[in-house]
This record gives sequence, C-alpha cells and structure tokens, in this order.
Amino acid sequence: VQLQASGGGLVQAGGSLRLSCAASGRTFKSYNMGWFRQAPGKEREFVAAVSWSGGSTYYADSVKGRFTISRDDAKNTLYLQMNSLKPEDTAVYYCAARIMYKGTYYNIMSYDYWGQGTQVTVSS
Repeated sequence: VQLQASGGGLVQAGGSLRLSCAASGRTFKSYNMGWFRQAPGKEREFVAAVSWSGGSTYYADSVKGRFTISRDDAKNTLYLQMNSLKPEDTAVYYCAARIMYKGTYYNIMSYDYWGQGTQVTVSS
C-alpha cells in the first residue's frame, strides 16, 4: 500500500488542522493505521492509531482529548483531526500502515508502510 499525507500547515496556538492520508490499493481496510510525528532533533513518536475495523483507537497521552483519529474505508483515507494545537505539537507528521495482527500500535517497528510526512507548525 502507498500512503500520501497532506493537510499540514502553519496555525496559531489554539487552532485546528485536519491531516489526511490517502492510501492506494484495495486492501486499505485490512490495515491498522497510525500517525506518528517527529520534531527537529527528536525521535519519531507515536501520536494515534486506529484498528483495521475502526473499532479501537489509541492516543498518546500528550494528545488525548485534543486529537481524533478516524478512517473512511470507502475513500481509502485516514484522518487526524487536531484541535487546541500547542507549539509543542510542531513536527512532521507521518501516517503509517500495520498489517493486521502484527506488533503493537505504538511501536514504530511494527509498521510496514509509511507516507512521506506533512509539516505542522504551531506558532505561539
């Protein structure tokens, strides 16, 4: 599966953005999906994940209550709605796909396919 992330940009603190991740292929609905981010000088970190069925979602503590992950299998698209953005949310955001039943949702090494990343910058 090929992934294409979009929707990043510059926003003021307290603002909102919605990221999208378009997937190619007809097997999108069989993948668990996740969002990760990487700030300058830092390691890539888990942000949010959704199961292949859409029935389970997971969030990093730092974004819980502010971000919402969702998927639309009819459109082969993954979303990340980001509200109440903070300067510390500034990073390149990556979407990723994980084969069903493989690994764990928060482990970068469990993911098989990655998008190219989209920059999110939050000004104070």
